Order: sequence, then structure tokens, then C-alpha cells
Amino acid sequence: MKKNKKQKGEFQLLKELCEIHAPSGQELPVKDFLLRYIKKEKKHWISQPEIIEGNEFQDCLILKFGKPRTAIFAHMDTVGFSVRYFNQLLSIGSPDAEAGTKLVGHDQFGPIECELEYDKQDHAFYKFGRSIERGTTLTYKIDFRETKEFIQTPYLDNRLGIFNALKVAETLKDGLIVFSCWEEHGGGSVGYLAKYIYKKWNVHQALISDITWISDGVEHGKGVAISLRDRNIPRRSFVNRIIAIAQKNKIAHQLEVEGSGSSDGGELQRGALPFDWCFVGAPEHGAHTPHEKVHKKDIETMIVLYEVAMQEL
Repeated sequence: MKKNKKQKGEFQLLKELCEIHAPSGQELPVKDFLLRYIKKEKKHWISQPEIIEGNEFQDCLILKFGKPRTAIFAHMDTVGFSVRYFNQLLSIGSPDAEAGTKLVGHDQFGPIECELEYDKQDHAFYKFGRSIERGTTLTYKIDFRETKEFIQTPYLDNRLGIFNALKVAETLKDGLIVFSCWEEHGGGSVGYLAKYIYKKWNVHQALISDITWISDGVEHGKGVAISLRDRNIPRRSFVNRIIAIAQKNKIAHQLEVEGSGSSDGGELQRGALPFDWCFVGAPEHGAHTPHEKVHKKDIETMIVLYEVAMQEL
């Protein structure tokens, strides 16, 4: 397989995406970043997308290329914390961080960099020199680390899924890219997004551009993971088509079988529309921690498989 010649230096975009403060419910900063990036970069893309947004889509965003047959779904939100009363914190999604982790945010009194603490009952609190305005959201302080083989930083889930979608957009002729909200905290946007693209273009198959886990059967550097199931079970005949595409094109990949975890694919499956979907994503160590870690080979194979699958599906 040819090495992606655009890979060198491209992780600056991933770093910028990871630095955006946008936990579930607060995705607008990511949408605004994407609109600026797309309007600047699309002149270099093979096809020019139609940009679809508006009040009926809340903070979500759709890119439509040519005559779409398949949609890529990538969620924009991250895990984090909401400030409650006094110095109490409530989880957004399922963050997994040790005491002493640096959290950042901003309220009407200025920028915030505080520390995460727990009591004996594992209730979360913040340690800061003043009270933080209730309702303020806090996320992990970004520490973006790059080596020859790995990227390690908070929020590869799912800024890497967005990064993948933007890389695929460079060569995409026919397809949809759908940027969704709230995935980490129960979802809620995929239903109306799916309804729109199904009625508008009769698109009823999707790839879920998200990040999965290193496990006893999925390893670093062995290629992108194609999920046969998680908490949800997609239609096997569709998943088999993705596997066949990877095999035919000699793209390194791993087959994942898990009994927990979910994604935008779960919302598609629980919806009232006949969508086929498959979760295809790079595996990471340290999911939802400040130390998420992904092998560069798995990023590369993720991009290549999406590029080919969007052509062949």
C-alpha cells in the first residue's frame, strides 16, 4: 500500500481540532471551525461540496458531494464535565481521568485551568482559586504528543474521526459527510439527520467515522478496525461488503467483536429508517482519558479504506 504522501505535516489539523472546547451540547465551536476550514480548503478538493446547515439542523453540518450513495457520520462532541453547585462536577458522557488532571474552560470571569478531585465516594470536584460559574463546561487540557509511530492527546475520540472525514473530502466525488452532535452523552441528532438524507437523496447506508478501543483482540499498528458488533449489531451482509473492499484492496484491517460501547450507528439502528451501517475506525488506548493514543498506521489505513469504500459502495 502506498504511503499517504499528504500525511507529513497534516497532523497540525488534528491538533487544532483537538484543541477546540466542545463537549456534548456545546458543538458550535467545532461547526464554526469546520465552516472556516472547508471554505478555505475546498478549492483544493476534487469536487466542490454543497454545504448544508441551518436552524433545522441545530449545530450539525452536512457536506453533499455529487450524487451521494453513502454517508460518513462523524460526531463533533467530546466527554467532559459540567460545573454544578459549589465545587461539584457532573460528567458529560463518560470521562475517565485520575485525580489531579488539568481541566480547562471559560466563564464570565475569565479563563479557567483547574484540577480534578474526587471524594471517598468518587464524586468529582474541581480545585480552583475561585468559584466557577454554574453550568460552565470543563474539558481536559490538551497535551498533544507526536512520535514517529503514535499520536497521543485527549480527544482523539472523535476529533480523529473528523480529521478522517476531512481527508476523505479531498478526493470524494459522490457522497455525504455528516457531522453530528451529542454522541458522547446519549445522542439525539442522528435521527433527524438520517431522515433528511434518506428523504432528500435516498441514502440509506453509512460508515461511522469514530474511534474504537485497543483490546485483547485489537492491537496498535495492525490496521483500521472494522466492527462486526458492539452493543448494537449491524446487518452482517453490509459489514461483509466493507471487509471485502478492504481485502480486495489489500488494506490492513482488524475485525472487532465487542459486547459494549455504541456510536452514531446505534442511533441509525434504533431509528425508523432502513439504514445499513458499519463502524470503521482506528483503535486507541486510553479511551475517554487525557491520554488517548493511536498508531499512525491505523490512521493511515482508516483514511485509505474510507476513500476506497466511498468509491465502491
